[in-house]
This record gives sequence, C-alpha cells and structure tokens, in this order.
Amino acid sequence: MSYSKEDIIRKVRDEDVEFIRLQFTDIFGQLKNVAITASQIEKAVNNQIMFDGSSIEGFVRIDESDQYLYPDLDSFTIFPWRPSHGKVARLICDVYNPDGTPFKGDPRNVLKRVLKKAKDMGYDAFNVGPEAEFFLFQTDEEGMPTTKTNDEAGYFDLGPLDHGESTRREICMALETMGFEIEASHHEVAVGQHEIDFKYDDALRTADNIMTFKLAVKTLAQKNGLHATFMPKPIFGINGSGMHTNMSLFREGKNVFYDPDGPKGLSKEAYSFIAGLLAHVKGFAAVTNPLVNSYKRLVPGYEAPCYLAWSASNRSALIRIPASRGQSTRVELRSPDPSCNPYLALAVCLAAGLDGIEKGMTPPEEITENIFAMDQAQREAAGIESLPGSLEEAIAALKGDQLVLDTLGEHVASNFIAGKTCEWDEYRTRVSSWEREKYIINY
Repeated sequence: MSYSKEDIIRKVRDEDVEFIRLQFTDIFGQLKNVAITASQIEKAVNNQIMFDGSSIEGFVRIDESDQYLYPDLDSFTIFPWRPSHGKVARLICDVYNPDGTPFKGDPRNVLKRVLKKAKDMGYDAFNVGPEAEFFLFQTDEEGMPTTKTNDEAGYFDLGPLDHGESTRREICMALETMGFEIEASHHEVAVGQHEIDFKYDDALRTADNIMTFKLAVKTLAQKNGLHATFMPKPIFGINGSGMHTNMSLFREGKNVFYDPDGPKGLSKEAYSFIAGLLAHVKGFAAVTNPLVNSYKRLVPGYEAPCYLAWSASNRSALIRIPASRGQSTRVELRSPDPSCNPYLALAVCLAAGLDGIEKGMTPPEEITENIFAMDQAQREAAGIESLPGSLEEAIAALKGDQLVLDTLGEHVASNFIAGKTCEWDEYRTRVSSWEREKYIINY
C-alpha cells in the first residue's frame, strides 16, 4: 500500500497510535529502532529524527555520530499483537548522513545500490521468495530458552503431535493483518522446527518482510511462553534451519529466466545467472551464512546443500530450478540461513548473478545424481567443490572476492570482516563442553 506523509499523520491520529518505532538494521542483521510518541510523527515523516550512530556496532565513530532516519512511508503498519488502545506502529527507515546523503554503512542502502545496477542493465524487478525455517523451544522457570520442544512431530505432521501449530497459526494471522500473503505453514523435518512461507516480492520489500517476519515470530512465540530461534543449527544430530532463496529477474514485465525454446525451458540469462552464483558463492558465504554455527548446518547428511552444483530437480544440489516455468521460473539458492542480514544477502546474490550475465558465464553440467551419496573421489571427478567449512574459511573467501567486497562497499565490508573475525577468534579460544567431556577425565 502506498502512503503519503498526510496519510500517515492522519492514520496515527485516527487509529489511536501512541508510539511509532522507527526501525533500521545494523550490518550484522540486528533490528534496531528509535521509538517516538505520536506527537513527533510529523517530524518523523519529514526526516527530522536523529540518532547516535556511534552506539550501533559497525556504523560510525563517536566524533561523527549524528545520523538521520528517513522513513519508507509505504512500510507503515500497526503491530497487531500490541494493545487495541494506545497502539504501536512502525516505519522502516533508511539511514542518512547529516548532509543529506545516504549512509554507506546502511544495509538497506547496499541493496538499493545493486538494484539500481540491475535497473541500469534493463531489469525492472528482482523478485525474491524466501523460505525461512525456525525452531520453537520451551522456556525454563526464569523464562530462558531451553532446547526442549515437547514435540514429536515430523515433516508436515499436525496436532496433537505438532505442539507449535497454534503459535504458527497465530503468527500467520498477525502477518496477514500486516499485509503479508501467507502461502504455506507447516511443521518441518526436525522436532520443534517450523516453516512459514510468504509470497515473493521485489527484493527490497522482501528484505523488509524477512525482518518483520522474524520480529513477529519471536514476539508471538514469547507471548505464548515459547522461544523462537533462527539459529541455523541449535541441536546436534538433527536438521538445521535454512532460508532457501528463490530469485527471478524481470524486464518489461516478463520473466527473463524463461525461454520456452531453451534447454529445460531456461534462458541464456538464467544459465549465466546460475553461473555467477556458483562463481561467487564461496565469496559471499560469510554474508549468507554469517555465524560460527552456520557451518554446523552445512554438513552432509542433514539435507543442507554444501556442494557447488546445480540441478533442475536434485535437492542435494546447491542451486535448484523448481518445476514451474513461464512467469514463475526461478532460481533457488539453498545455502543461505535465516541468521543472515537479508539486505546484504540479497545484494550479494543479485550482484553475483548480474556478474554472470555481464560476463556471459556458463555453468558446469547439471548434476542429477544424489551428491550426498557420492564419495570424495566421485565428487572430484565430477568437478564438484564444497562451500567453506567454517566461518574462518568463509571470511578468507570473502576477502578474496573483489565483486562481493565492492558490492558491500568498503565501510560495510571492513566492519563486517572485523566483527566476524572477532567472533571467530572468540569461538576458537573458548573451551567447549565437548572438549571437557572428551578430555577432562582421560587427560
């Protein structure tokens, strides 16, 4: 829905809105906000709300701390889970410098820059449909999360086995109230694991929606005495949570990935886009899979794709082409996980695909066999490489991929790498429970 400044001022008044959250996202994907009262809404819609950027990790130094929030007026919505009197609304914002220029460290700005490049290349839209999985865990007496699910359900099971069914339904209803079109909701493979799929949209709106989705899931789970987590691999020995990302490019309203006369109904641009993703997926793994824990998911045996290959149907491949053709033709990248910053993740995916198109790249042969069933020699014979095996390897690959570095921009790239290097060093030097259990008695 499209709103003017006057529309929003009127809705705040007429809907009895008392607080408005001006939301933005830091480079590590954490949602931030400045809350204002209804009396300040006119200042907000006129881009006059300031905040201290030096307090946000990876933003600016203390001697250049003043930054401004420019609301995206079309993002205005009222939170349905808050009281009916004294309502709370939100506006998603871009971050600007005091001189009126976009802040280079704003992840939303990073995605906007790549979308502009796509437009300059003649593409009207980059549509994205995410499939974000999450776990619902019980909490203890102090409200802290456990890893207990009290759930014996599996893929597509329903109540009474599926103990998260009612919470999932509540989440779906709240999101639809906020303008989402929910396409599917179901129990996933692992106990306590769930998925809610919402309709694709243009990349910027989809990234906004992912952030809103995660907020709604966590808020409503907490309301029901549960803890929702988008941690990629919270429990050893069962499937982790991914965020399969379906992508398509459009020119003059037509899906450019579709060619009825092309091999498998795909256009040359589609094949080049696939090739670009495969060429840069190691380099952007630290962005799409940004946690130490992300690489505990990307291991063989749990349906997570860790091998660089593509297929029109094979779910063991990193890139899959779903069966739909025509306007629904799309490329599904299966490696990202829901802990990623969606603005940065979609930016690097699009940049990689566009690089493939610009350079006329050709992907390797399709792999139709089950890659998980191959041994290392068979994979090497087929030319199948692996994703980075750790955050440390992913950071090194990021440093070596100039396209990904340029896409992020110097500010985001340097701060992101510094932050992730500290995270890896903290993990590397920490003594784990596994080490104590393994060594403390024998040694």
